[in-house]
Amino acid sequence: MQAQAASRPAKQRKSQSERREAFEGYLAISPWLLGLAIFTVGPIIASLYFSFTEYEVVKTPVWIGLANYQRLAGDRLFWQSLKVTGTYVGASVPLGIVLSFAVALLMNQKVRLIGFFRTAYYMPNLVPAVGSAILWIWIFNPEFGLLNTALATIGIKGPLWLGHSKWALPALIIMSLWGVGGGMLIYLAGLQGIPTDLYEAAEVDGATAWRRFVHVTVPQMTPVLFFNLIMGIIGSFQVFTAGYIMTGGGPRYATYFYVLYLYNNAFQYFRMGYASALAWILAVIILFFTLLVFRSSTAWVYYEGQLRGRG
Repeated sequence: MQAQAASRPAKQRKSQSERREAFEGYLAISPWLLGLAIFTVGPIIASLYFSFTEYEVVKTPVWIGLANYQRLAGDRLFWQSLKVTGTYVGASVPLGIVLSFAVALLMNQKVRLIGFFRTAYYMPNLVPAVGSAILWIWIFNPEFGLLNTALATIGIKGPLWLGHSKWALPALIIMSLWGVGGGMLIYLAGLQGIPTDLYEAAEVDGATAWRRFVHVTVPQMTPVLFFNLIMGIIGSFQVFTAGYIMTGGGPRYATYFYVLYLYNNAFQYFRMGYASALAWILAVIILFFTLLVFRSSTAWVYYEGQLRGRG
């Protein structure tokens, strides 16, 4: 009985100490929690509410239910912006993954000045988006741009690029490859994390360089490929700067990206309720494709333990 009585104050002191520690912990992260509530959670809830209203910013929101979402079905610019963005995602994401992976394989070699080359490939990611857009406007200039000048040296007359509805979107897809250095860095980290004993075992078994690449490198890199695929899809669906600065969505709405249409509705036409509905549709689209990739990942993403178990 005396032992039990003596243990109670100790447990109480421990409980008080734990509560005090938890309080101090929450107090320490309270600025972050407050910022999250005010600048993230709050705007998300507000935008969901505004999507069911007619809200012109300078007037009080008026509840209209699903009218904004019903309006989308007959909105020609909505479907055009969705088509343009879908085409951009479908072309730029696979090209970016393949090219950045290829560059990472090259940058994984042990040659002189490899650090310089890695830095050179990564540098474009440090250039601000607006600066990159202005730079590429000059590159795509049909008269004296660097790209058409290079084509002229081999006897090819370059197109108008940003001035032609047929070539404007392909031009922005080409421009998207400017940032492959970011993906390259992630792939390079993954390549350097592959155990060398896997390559040694494959070489002892007589596997050629190509077979080692297909049966060792690619399976080991699938988690990294999976990550870059997810991030590429999310980022590409939100493309905005290139269309806004370089083309304004033209010519003939050929580069009228979804987020550009959303921006125009919100900050040019002041249809904030309709823009909120567009934002939530975009969130659902991104969520759908993200879940689709996650669902498919069980068939093609492998981890080291799985591969060793199969061996």
